[in-house]
Amino acid sequence: MLKKLFLLAVAAAAVGLAVFWFVTIPGVVSASALPAYTPNLANGQTIFNIGGCSSCHAVAGEKDRTALGGGFAIKSDFGTFYAPNISPHKDNGIGNWTEAEFVTAVTKGTSPGGQHYYPAFPYTSYAHGKIEDVRDLFAYLKTLPAVSGKVRDHDVKFPFNIRRLVGGWKFLFFDDRPFIGDAQKSAAWNRGSYLVNGFGHCAECHSPRNLIGGIVSSQRFAGGPDPDHPGGWVPNITQKGLKDWSEKDIASFLSDGVTPDGDTAGGSMAHVIKNTSQLSDEDRAAMAAYLKSLAPVDGPVRPPKKT
Repeated sequence: MLKKLFLLAVAAAAVGLAVFWFVTIPGVVSASALPAYTPNLANGQTIFNIGGCSSCHAVAGEKDRTALGGGFAIKSDFGTFYAPNISPHKDNGIGNWTEAEFVTAVTKGTSPGGQHYYPAFPYTSYAHGKIEDVRDLFAYLKTLPAVSGKVRDHDVKFPFNIRRLVGGWKFLFFDDRPFIGDAQKSAAWNRGSYLVNGFGHCAECHSPRNLIGGIVSSQRFAGGPDPDHPGGWVPNITQKGLKDWSEKDIASFLSDGVTPDGDTAGGSMAHVIKNTSQLSDEDRAAMAAYLKSLAPVDGPVRPPKKT
């Protein structure tokens, strides 16, 4: 009897391992899935700006925001992640990447070596972007200066340093379906939704997360703790937090970082404003129209400040 139970347990474990291995296979976009295409560099620059590439990948202290040598530390409850070099440097950056490898990284969260990227890289939002926009971004990045220097490894402790486990996280939380517009809404609203939920990845910072790092969908955009600044708080950007802001106020803030009451953006948001200020007036207005349409949602309760 005990022998049968043991064999049954071994068989169940083997099946469970096989299922885990299958559902955690890294996703890949093949070169054959990318038809001939002439990239639009101007659009690539727009995607670069809305995607906030320079915020994480620009070299600290470097005046040129297109010097993408990486090194920025991204703190989290699971460890500290360091943004890699994504300049066109052939040895230290992405200079030797194929277009398919880049599209795979941005939309599937898989490295050229076939490993899962940690979701500190917001491919969870970028995956909703149009493939043409990703290809334009790749073409634009190749026009930027090559920066030498290899970025240090992530500081992530066991078991989170096991990359295959990220595949399990993706199985639970990664939605890589392309963006689908709402025919009942205006073109501006749909553009704003695309930018905010896709390359703008606003929900990545402005939403609370559960114990294993997944966004709490019922509180999307409702703010929460700021992992980069202990004790800090990311604001609610639904109408619970922005009810007194007009669309014009939001668009203006995305341009100059000045709130309706005269305060200025600080912390990570100051870096975001450097990016959104590079967008067209039309794109900022579209983002404002979408954000203003968000229903009010109660976010986590902010703990009282320590005295």
